[in-house]
Amino acid sequence: MNTDANIVANTPASQQPAPGTTPLDLTALEKGQEIARTRHEITRDTLVRYAGASGDFNPIHYNDTVATEAGLPGVIAHGMLTMGTAINGLVEAIGDPAAVREYAVRFTSPVEVPATGSVTLQVTVVVGAIDEEHGTARIDLTAQVDETKVLGRARATIALPASTGTATPAGGVA
Repeated sequence: MNTDANIVANTPASQQPAPGTTPLDLTALEKGQEIARTRHEITRDTLVRYAGASGDFNPIHYNDTVATEAGLPGVIAHGMLTMGTAINGLVEAIGDPAAVREYAVRFTSPVEVPATGSVTLQVTVVVGAIDEEHGTARIDLTAQVDETKVLGRARATIALPASTGTATPAGGVA
């Protein structure tokens, strides 16, 4: 018998929900439902660590003079760091990163990161549409710093669990 405990026990640690959390019931999603609201602090240290991991050492991400000479308000966060951070709440809520089939955003405003302290990226994750025919849901993300949207048309598509029958090894329905 395949219980939730067995599923978690047989799931790689990188794909298990955070301790003390229960993955969202994807069979009960409704259009307009808020499924996550997260806050992420981004510091210059965050930028340095991301640059090291990604290999993106563009000086607009660490040097104030270069950033302002390039016409920016100051040092800005990497776009891919912002994009990746924004989807964390969704992935944590659903408990299975493999359920995310697509994810795309438009970068609408840079995330300026102060020399000291941090900037807060606030993300709200809402079910935008459910496509029962294809077994997917469109998830809309709103990412902002203070009152400024930093990502526009941020959308993910997630796979929903099959809703009828249980497949047998022979491919029939039990």
